[in-house]
Amino acid sequence: MTAETLTLAATDGTATAAGLDPSSPLAVRGLTVSYGEKPALFSVDATFPAGAMSAIVGPNGAGKSTFLKAALGLIPAVSGEVRIFGAPLSAARDRIAYVPQRASIDWDFPTTVIDVVLMGRYRKLGLFRRVSRSERAAALEALDRVGMEAFADRQIGQLSGGQQQRVFLARALAQEAELYLLDEPFAGVDAATEKAIIDVLKSLKAQGKSVIAVHHDLSTVADYFDHVFFVNVRAMGEGPVDRAFTPGALAQTYGGRLAATHLDQLTLAGG
Repeated sequence: MTAETLTLAATDGTATAAGLDPSSPLAVRGLTVSYGEKPALFSVDATFPAGAMSAIVGPNGAGKSTFLKAALGLIPAVSGEVRIFGAPLSAARDRIAYVPQRASIDWDFPTTVIDVVLMGRYRKLGLFRRVSRSERAAALEALDRVGMEAFADRQIGQLSGGQQQRVFLARALAQEAELYLLDEPFAGVDAATEKAIIDVLKSLKAQGKSVIAVHHDLSTVADYFDHVFFVNVRAMGEGPVDRAFTPGALAQTYGGRLAATHLDQLTLAGG
């Protein structure tokens, strides 16, 4: 593996570039997050390309979800810089849509599907503004894009796991954002839902939007994504999938947790 195919993180955590790329939808430098005395992320640098679909991969406990939450300010960071299209997070929140892990949601909360999706319109509605017909129409259109318009008046807790995931994607679509951050969007969903989600994400990319997703299924990385970021507490590397997603990069990131037989089954560039 060469420096041209994969930008490896320095072992001392120093930044690989003098500054953060202002054209990147998400760029971080020196991001450190700690739970107690043990760091969940240590001095992580990453730069994601605009108008692309990017995967965040790494073993369980590597800090993938923590990376997204810290970048969004949902959990505190010990140190580090985060820029969204070159701007601080506080100045760019309206450009971001976030889909959390389905397991982190209280699905017993008494609300309907349409009300969940309308939450994605709140920034456009403003404080105390009533939901208009046009706002409801925008929410229904978002539901239609994920195949859930017929369920608009259903209680969210009555849906299957895959249907719930589609609804939260619809909420993100309703925000009309420029950057979409998703935490394991395909976890625990059926094949039909996975196809529906990836089709929507690819349509966002076709519109020039940027998509970054925590992803656990290594066998679909090459089919779904353009860019890959490897993390295991530290940044292990990043680059275009067709050059950076290699057995060597995976072995470096996963160590002994990824069986050699599993590596042989993956269709990897350079493999």
